[in-house]
Amino acid sequence: MSNMGEKHFMDFLKELGIEKTNPGTCAGPGAWLPTEGRNLLASINPATGEEIASVAQASSEDYEQVMSVATETFKEWRQVPAPKRGSVTRDLGDALRAKKEALGKLVALEMGKIVPEGEGEVQEMIDICDFSIGLSRQLYGLTMHSERPQHRMYEQYHPLGVVGIISSFNFPVAVWAWNSALGAVCGDVLLWKPSSETPLTSVAVQHICNDVMKANKLTGVFNLINGRGSVIGEQLINDRRIPLVSFTGSCKMGYRVGRVVGERLGKTILELGGNNGIIVDETADIDMAVRAVLFGAVGTAGQRCTSTRRVFLQKGIAEEFTNKLLDAYKQVRIGDPLDDKTLMGPLVNQGAVDDMTNALAIIKKKGGEILSGGARIDKPGFFVEPTIARAEHDWDIVHEETFAPILYLIDYDKFEDALEWHNEVPQGLSSAIFTTNVLRAETFLAHIGSDCGIANVNIGTSGAEIGGAFGGEKETGGGRESGSDSWKIYMRRQTNTINWSKELPLAQGIKFE
Repeated sequence: MSNMGEKHFMDFLKELGIEKTNPGTCAGPGAWLPTEGRNLLASINPATGEEIASVAQASSEDYEQVMSVATETFKEWRQVPAPKRGSVTRDLGDALRAKKEALGKLVALEMGKIVPEGEGEVQEMIDICDFSIGLSRQLYGLTMHSERPQHRMYEQYHPLGVVGIISSFNFPVAVWAWNSALGAVCGDVLLWKPSSETPLTSVAVQHICNDVMKANKLTGVFNLINGRGSVIGEQLINDRRIPLVSFTGSCKMGYRVGRVVGERLGKTILELGGNNGIIVDETADIDMAVRAVLFGAVGTAGQRCTSTRRVFLQKGIAEEFTNKLLDAYKQVRIGDPLDDKTLMGPLVNQGAVDDMTNALAIIKKKGGEILSGGARIDKPGFFVEPTIARAEHDWDIVHEETFAPILYLIDYDKFEDALEWHNEVPQGLSSAIFTTNVLRAETFLAHIGSDCGIANVNIGTSGAEIGGAFGGEKETGGGRESGSDSWKIYMRRQTNTINWSKELPLAQGIKFE
């Protein structure tokens, strides 16, 4: 099953509370719903195609049971002072530190990313917990001067309610933490519906949460419900008791989530597709740019929303860059993500392999040149060769997001053309330019430059720090999570005016006598 050795493998699953068959729904410590009478969801190891373990899927009745606990918990949790709520996320961060290695390996096993990336994802969870501790004492409102004498006016933020989190397979734990750590310190209660591709990691995280809640004499703050999207997902997004839904997934599903939640006047955080580009001009440090493109395109087997998919090369350096990138691709070791020598693991499932195969067929039909890769690897699991292809900027397939390691190289003459081509796709998540020309760097970051939510200079598109707000524009959804002031969407804003006079003056000088 892995290069870890069978005993070590079983030990790390046991450490995380993973058994052969697992309950998949929980409303706090000791509140796992039974597995009897539930359909089972098999978790498949993408490196072998074999079943790891199974998780019981929730029914509509199970959903109502968890929501009942969550809504009642919110009435109490919102009254806990924010700094005390912050101490709970501190304990959560400490618990994650203790389980970092084991949880990181489970992420690698179930999702297919290599262990350093799996542990890096757990580190993101720890970092956002640390961030939330300080945030718990900084949920600031503003004070403003009233136009009426002897009046005080200010605004404050209150907890929102039960926040629904629907996460994707590619970051099965980190994105949950972005939402949960911030939501918890804001006084919200969290209901998590994870991807059906990665149910075991959600069960492991819930076990950790249960230990933290039990130690703090809490229940129902962090809740988990594994189930079919057509049943549980639909129930969640239609539920008027959930004022905010955070959804990570495809643009197609994002349109539906946004429409359904919007029709009931709920709020959404939508983190959808990315078609991320890098411009490399003639002044760039080529070696540095090659390293950034390599990680951006090959890391997580091209299954990050921030993966690099398009590279615009100034014609003067295109040949040198391409040759160095091809040499770098030859050094990428593909194999078992639990093997410390591996740099790229498998795609998540057969559907992802089919999507890549179909995209490559379209590229060839259009006349694109496959420079490297382009084949499925003949071994168990869902392994493919990372692919480099020459393409034209305006091809439909180039404007689509194929969630696989396909990188398009596009040559340009003028910087203005590269910038226009970069922005012409419907997605707008992450972007980068490699240049030592300060005018181009500043242009790329200006309002006339990149139209993405993330724009970088001399670093790649992939790998964001938790301190900055994460999210994109256009079809990427416009949501923001993680750092900066992203916490505000997890709360409701209230404007307050206090009249400490004995008169009742009206605003705008209106007289009503």
